[in-house]
Amino acid sequence: MELLWEISGWAGAVAILSAYLAVSMGWLKAGRGFQIANLLGACAFIVNGAFHEAWPSVVTNIAWFLISAVALLRMRSAQEPPADAVEPPQVQFPGVPETGQLSIVEAPRAASCA
Repeated sequence: MELLWEISGWAGAVAILSAYLAVSMGWLKAGRGFQIANLLGACAFIVNGAFHEAWPSVVTNIAWFLISAVALLRMRSAQEPPADAVEPPQVQFPGVPETGQLSIVEAPRAASCA
């Protein structure tokens, strides 16, 4: 059983360090995947630290877990549009070419005669 707790600790270390390396090298953005890796790594460290009665590590990783959990909840709520913010459907009229997003282009000014 002790081997299971040791594997948990090493798996947590790999998860957190891999996520940190990936974000630091620009291979991954500090988004959902990064936060999930931190959350799971912190859980594994909590289990390992509790087994070894390393209470400062346990408390630190509980904070690490909570930070990741809050970040994930905030990301999830930011993705869900409010119920009253439904956009009207786009209409394409026959014979009118689709223009995509419209932009305003200023016409060149006529040269002034002075």
